[in-house]
Amino acid sequence: MATRETWAARVRDWKRSGLTSVVYAERQGLRASTLKWWSCRLGQLAAAAMKPPVVEVTLAQGAVAASALEVVLASGARVVVPVGFDETTLARLLTVLEGR
Repeated sequence: MATRETWAARVRDWKRSGLTSVVYAERQGLRASTLKWWSCRLGQLAAAAMKPPVVEVTLAQGAVAASALEVVLASGARVVVPVGFDETTLARLLTVLEGR
């Protein structure tokens, strides 16, 4: 049985080939449905690996309401966002920063 690394190489070669999954699979002696399944699965694994970890944040006793939040990433990058920020935009920014 082929390993994940083997399938990753096959999917990479297929995408570089410019061929449809059916044509590529036929030429390689593979099933197109399996090739497409692995392509999807590998994409899901890659996306999951890029998600930044979630860390619970608690306010110190007696803390005052803040007008901005500061996030310090494992890489040392620091992001300051105002209260009421757009979550989607912040998630995209964190993904980019963690990926560099």
